[in-house]
Amino acid sequence: QLQLVESGGGLVQPGGSLRLSCIASGITPEVYVFGWFRQAPGKEREGVSCISTSGGTTHVADSVKGRFTISRDNAKSTVYLQMNSLKPEDTAVYYCAAQLGLFRRCEVADFDSWGQGTQVTVSS
Repeated sequence: QLQLVESGGGLVQPGGSLRLSCIASGITPEVYVFGWFRQAPGKEREGVSCISTSGGTTHVADSVKGRFTISRDNAKSTVYLQMNSLKPEDTAVYYCAAQLGLFRRCEVADFDSWGQGTQVTVSS
């Protein structure tokens, strides 16, 4: 059974960095697309960045382009989100998600397996 466990969230000052990790268990990670999504209070969950099975194709939301980088290590069954130059508006619960098959879109509706989320708070 697929299980996703996120870690790495926390409180950071504006301009700081965090690296989120998502460990996947119960699956063969090489055949899964992974994504990072976030949900701020009172807002809908949105796609931040997604990565294809091989890691050769990524999608990054315009709001984080140039600041966030997604990567994966299939040998460790782990997906990462490196977040640099963090802003207060990046404050949200960040979720890891997985979808079996080909990478099509980085949309909530395209993913059916989710982690519990990790809180990221950017504040001085």
